Amino acid sequence: MGSLDHTSTAARFPVLDDPRPDDMSLPAFMVSTTRGFLPRMEPVATLPAEFAPLESILQRMPVKTASGTPGLLAEGRLGEVVDAELPDLTAYVDKYKDNLPLMNALYRDYSFLASAYLLEPCHQRFVRGEGYGLGRQVLPAKIARPIARCAELCEFKPFMEYAGSYALYNYFLEEPSKGLEYDNLRLIRAFEHGLDPSSSEAGFVFVHIDMVKHSGPLVAGAMACLDACGSAGDDAMTLETRRAFNEGLAKAVASLRQINQVMETMWAKSRPRDYTSFRTFIFGITSQSMFPDGVVYEGVADGKPQSFRGESGANDSMIPLMDNLLAIPMPKTPLTEILEDFRQYRPSNHRDFLRWVKERSAELGMKERALLPPASLSSSSSLSPEEREAIKESRRLWLWALDQVRDFRWRHWCFAREYILKMTNHPTATGGSPIVTWLPNQLQAVLEEMDRLYASWEEEAREGGLWDLGEEQRDMAELVRRQKDTLTKEVRRYCEERGVQAR
Repeated sequence: MGSLDHTSTAARFPVLDDPRPDDMSLPAFMVSTTRGFLPRMEPVATLPAEFAPLESILQRMPVKTASGTPGLLAEGRLGEVVDAELPDLTAYVDKYKDNLPLMNALYRDYSFLASAYLLEPCHQRFVRGEGYGLGRQVLPAKIARPIARCAELCEFKPFMEYAGSYALYNYFLEEPSKGLEYDNLRLIRAFEHGLDPSSSEAGFVFVHIDMVKHSGPLVAGAMACLDACGSAGDDAMTLETRRAFNEGLAKAVASLRQINQVMETMWAKSRPRDYTSFRTFIFGITSQSMFPDGVVYEGVADGKPQSFRGESGANDSMIPLMDNLLAIPMPKTPLTEILEDFRQYRPSNHRDFLRWVKERSAELGMKERALLPPASLSSSSSLSPEEREAIKESRRLWLWALDQVRDFRWRHWCFAREYILKMTNHPTATGGSPIVTWLPNQLQAVLEEMDRLYASWEEEAREGGLWDLGEEQRDMAELVRRQKDTLTKEVRRYCEERGVQAR
């Protein structure tokens, strides 16, 4: 399943070129150079006949059903219908345990039902303007046992996750021949109005899918960078290997630019004023006022209360891949500890891949090889003009890669401001992180890294180095320093307004 012996990272991670969509023995999620972090095949949308009771409830569940009529969540009747109609179907799960994509679909569907069941009372209060209050504190065995079994088989947490459930395994293609075109996407499951493809709930998920469909070249570019460094062994990169490295990094940068361009469409596809209504259902248990003592999963873990983080776009693997590849240093803060915890909430193959990239990049000293110390670019060095120019190109590409990570994180912070901070006073994000300070923790890290590089290279230029920052790089440096100042002021203001600590 992609797991490696992490005592050595020299072995190349088994990234797929052929995603093998017809192989049901492999997990639905395996990193590939073609589909990137999307599932290997389009998600399974139809459940076996034994799960008809589950299917029936899920189709009737959304606030607005596929037919346009009010559903169980609109009427506040989901809990009673689950209690009356849903049998414990755990025995049927093992019947299909060797079909891992189908297991992923069952995990998705039970996680939708679990979240809706636990948070239904919170939704009812929220729409009445009464806040969230408490969710249901017990998940009945008829949901708890099958979701725990599906999660075990698929190596997920037994709660809704971003990739395996809510977003990346929750779509079908209206016309298969049209592929992953945005207008061809439809949701399999929804909480509110998401079965209407023009709704903000659908748009929220579709934009994420539309972003991740560009991640194949990002993976391929990252692997090309590592392969180029690895081929040099303990020696400095030759001109040939550096050009191969630059080609890989250029591919990753191009992919990031596409991803960021798609991310910008979120404003139009999922409106800020709509987000808080369907957001209720993607909260987790950990660090949430709705579940002060966790949730008891009947028939699971001997009745010990369980606590899991909620669905969050922070669980996506694209930007963490770049964090690890570029060795962006994160501050040693409790907020970074939450970041580490989030890494558990991904498909196991994605987790293994990201860990391998981080270890392999560090083992190869890729950052140092890519950027090289000033002496390497001095007029007295033995490098040829072609080699010096290739090194300069590595530096330019490295800055562009960092800038795309910055752009992504800055936009994510802007989303948090407009979609959440201006709409609700609830102190925690869906994943359980502090809503004001958590995203700035990671954004500030990449801003600091870029500022450090700019300062180093400005000093190098003053001392007569051959690589001076060009106009584009100087403009980027000014933007970084301006955003650092703006971010600090914004975080301080929101913290003061909400009475929380800035760090």
